[in-house]
Formats: sequence, structure tokens, C-alpha cells
Amino acid sequence: MRHQIDFNAMLKQAWKDRDSLLCVGLDPDPAKLPVSLTSGGGALFSFCREIVDATADLVCAFKPQIAYFAAQRAEDQLEQLIHHIHDAHPGIPVILDAKRGDIGATAEQYAREAFERYGADAVTLSPYMGSDSIEPYMKWQGRSLILLCRTSNPGGSDLQFLESGGEPLYQKVARLAAGQWNASGQIGLIVGATFPEEIAKVRQIVGDMPLLIPGIGAQGGDVKATVEAGRTADGTGMIINSSRAILYAGNNGDFAKAAREAAIKTRDEINRWR
Repeated sequence: MRHQIDFNAMLKQAWKDRDSLLCVGLDPDPAKLPVSLTSGGGALFSFCREIVDATADLVCAFKPQIAYFAAQRAEDQLEQLIHHIHDAHPGIPVILDAKRGDIGATAEQYAREAFERYGADAVTLSPYMGSDSIEPYMKWQGRSLILLCRTSNPGGSDLQFLESGGEPLYQKVARLAAGQWNASGQIGLIVGATFPEEIAKVRQIVGDMPLLIPGIGAQGGDVKATVEAGRTADGTGMIINSSRAILYAGNNGDFAKAAREAAIKTRDEINRWR
């Protein structure tokens, strides 16, 4: 059993110690891995471990995406990777990007998978089945539940802008997440960098709640607009994720060095506007 986990405390300390709001998403695509890693087993773990070790002092969190491992029958490598992050880089929280959404006993099993099998400090969830789809996760004290709110994809507007009680549905989700759903203080929200005006509206609703913000880098989100919209009074409050632009900055034997250089550039660009 690991030490007592408090995601919010770990995140705040990482923001301070590393002077960084950058999160590196770990989405290992076998088709994009360096040839030197694909000749044997364990390539996904080996690739991600190199990226982690090259960037750990530059980030406030890592975010492995479960589908990239499960599709390759490599869940054991995901377990190995999260254990490596905790052991080699203690204090950096790990967000398991799973976007689960179910109720009752099934939700409890998903929570057990995320927090016990993989040892994640936080997990992404879809809240659109309501409060009883997130309550089972709250049994794991100190773990965070990061809920989809205003997503970075264009199709998110199909549902997230539907009117609910006189406001768009994504704002209703933000209000519930910051209020009656968040008795334990464990909740954060996902708001895409592609919609800075909506980031600002969510920040106004939720106060200092952590916001996981995908969409910079390969998805084209504007860093300046994102930071100015989402920062809290102390210049933190955000977990700004970049995946492909860092993971695949280089494609040869120097891929980890190239990833580090891309991470430094991204971190510094974020910090310029804090």
C-alpha cells in the first residue's frame, strides 16, 4: 500500500516546486514509436518511461490514456508505468485518462481499476449519468475525479451548449461539480483550450477548482488565451495538457531529448502569461 494520497495537495506542491502548469499526456501510438523500441516487448512502457524521465522536472502531472495501452493488450505496461512514475518521481500526480461513466456496482469496479489496480491519483470521468455515477469514486479518500465539462472537440457543442435551466449544459455541470457534487472537495473539471471564453466562464463559476485543459499543441489551442482565461489569482489552478506535440517532437534515438526540449518550450510559453 502506497503512502496516503491527496491529489490536490500533490498538485499544489508540484505547481510550486516545478513552477509549471504543464501536464504531459502519455498516449503511445505504436505506429509512431522509434524503431529502436519496437523490436522487442514492452515498447509502450519503454517509450513512456523515457519521456517521463526526460520531463519529470518540468511538469505538474502526467496523464496516461488507458485506451492506447488496452488496445495493445498492454495494461500491464500501464501498471508498470504508473508505478515507475510514483517510485522514480514521487510527488508528481498521475491522472488516468479513462473517461468512465457508469453507475452503482459497475462504477465501483471502474474506481477499483483506476485507484487500486493502476494506482492513479486521479481519473477522468463522464458525469452525464448524474451524481450516482461519480459517488462510488469518492470512497477512495484523496483521489481526484476530473469531470468532462466543456470538451476541446468541435462536436462537444452538440450537447454541451443545450440549454439547462437558463444556461448551457456545460455551465450546469460546472455549477453542480463546484457545489452539491463536491462535498469531499475531490472534483476537478476538463475544459478545452480551444474555447478560452468558456474556460473563463467555468473559472468564474467554480472558483479555484483545478481545471484540466487539453487542446494546446497539436489541437491548436492558444496558450496566451488559455492561461489568461483559466488562471487563478495566484497564477495556478490549471493542468494544461500537451500530448502529441511533446511525445513525437523527435522520432529517432534522440526522441526523449526532443521531448524535453518541446516540454521546456511549452512550459515557458505557459509561464510567460501567468
